[in-house]
Amino acid sequence: VKLVKSSRERHNASFVNAVLRNILRGEIKLPAGDSIKDISVRYSCPEWIIESFVSDYGKENAEELIKASRETPEIAVRVNTIKSTAEQLIEKLKNEGVSATESDINNCLIINGSIAVSNSECYKQGLFHVQDIASQTVASKLRAARGERILDMCAAPGGKSFTIAEIMENDGEIVSCDIYENRVELIAKGANRLGLSIIKPTVCDATAFKSDLGLFDAVLCDVPCSGLGVIRRKPEIKYKDENDFTELAGIQSAILENASKYISTNGRILYSTCTLREAENGHMVHTFLDKHTDYELKYEHTFMPHIDGTDGFYCALIQKSR
Repeated sequence: VKLVKSSRERHNASFVNAVLRNILRGEIKLPAGDSIKDISVRYSCPEWIIESFVSDYGKENAEELIKASRETPEIAVRVNTIKSTAEQLIEKLKNEGVSATESDINNCLIINGSIAVSNSECYKQGLFHVQDIASQTVASKLRAARGERILDMCAAPGGKSFTIAEIMENDGEIVSCDIYENRVELIAKGANRLGLSIIKPTVCDATAFKSDLGLFDAVLCDVPCSGLGVIRRKPEIKYKDENDFTELAGIQSAILENASKYISTNGRILYSTCTLREAENGHMVHTFLDKHTDYELKYEHTFMPHIDGTDGFYCALIQKSR
């Protein structure tokens, strides 16, 4: 009620007070059925999101995805192998009073409990960056190697560029792009903290080809998306209008098409999103493959929060065959 009184809806304070007191006096009965409307009310999730999940994965998986979106996510960090090992970082964090354990993914630690990560001395020294397990795994699927030239088309704030640079042992070049200068500065700041000198932060529109960038061994297209795989971290996504995402398909397609112009012989593209909408994921990739017969699919996976225990992500690795 105090929150309402301090907002633009202050005239509704008495109404909110009456509703809440009525709830306290009676028994809360949420709908137990399996209709879209019942699931929507039970989990406070817009019907259009549930309908999208049901269409792509079936009703049972859809409800499990919505359940998972209400859980508190764990804090996963990526060890900066240029400066430390997992064992060394665990010990240093322990000295700061922070408990961390190794995950099933190489150089990925899980922080036990909640901490203000940016206050950690290990963070300030560039010994790790925060990144979900699925995001780290996606970055590894690019199969980057030492000495290669990589383009990260939508890089900000830089997490995947950082992981790829560490996999490459800071040997090669990564051109990390974003359309906004202030977000490119975030990449530069993070790379500097981590000591990753091969990252070249660059202001660039991912939908527009820039011939002066040259050709690359591999391109990462972590495209703008509806974000329905990370609702547990950004619950406000649920309350966006479905129409807010109508232009995404055109942008995603344009970025993927543009990526193919930067690929050298036998080069590869990794397409990824943090959403679970098939229209933005597999449909986008397979439409591209139908059009570009000189590419072939090498890897494809959808990370499901209720199955993989991670954020919801999709990625597909496609390689130029001729």
